[in-house]
Amino acid sequence: MQTPPFVHILLVDDHPLVRDGLRARLETIPHFEVVAEAGNAGEALEHAAKQAIDLVLMDINLSGMNGIELTGRFHTLYPEIAVLMLSMHDKAEYVMQAIQAGARGYVLKDAPAMDIITAIDTVMSGGIYYSAGLAKQLARPMPPTLLLTPREREVLQCIATGKSNKHIARDMSLSVRTIETHRLNIKRKLGIEGQADLIRFALEQTQIR
Repeated sequence: MQTPPFVHILLVDDHPLVRDGLRARLETIPHFEVVAEAGNAGEALEHAAKQAIDLVLMDINLSGMNGIELTGRFHTLYPEIAVLMLSMHDKAEYVMQAIQAGARGYVLKDAPAMDIITAIDTVMSGGIYYSAGLAKQLARPMPPTLLLTPREREVLQCIATGKSNKHIARDMSLSVRTIETHRLNIKRKLGIEGQADLIRFALEQTQIR
């Protein structure tokens, strides 16, 4: 039987006790090694810049930049590092946003220990892994806005009112460049080409509400 590849793991969770439990669980597996832990995005990115990491086990609820946003940052800066979400949130909305951000799997925190181990091995073998209950949810048709992050949906609502990037940036206390990036991400995720189509979609979503 072929030996699984050795996996260097970074744990990202804002609760030290949770990280302690995960480390103890994972290090019973001979080919897993937890090489670093982080309680927030800054610490996680710092570890990634300094250490050889194969996989990040990522929580969503982080102070400052949340786990989905941090996953997107990892996907951009370190595309060779796999990100596996480990979360208490079981809504399809979170799963879709995580996968869109670049996560290669999503496991629930209350899943059996074997699920996490299987998920890591699956992801490191090039596959995608979802907890069983999530796979059923993802098979159902979902509105396209579920692909968007909460902040992107907020920007979409502002677009529907006809506000310019400058006005949206001021209302949301963000830079104009950040709003422009949100617009580009919204169009990319929804397969929208031009600004007119984006405004039309935003208006349609407002009418649906």
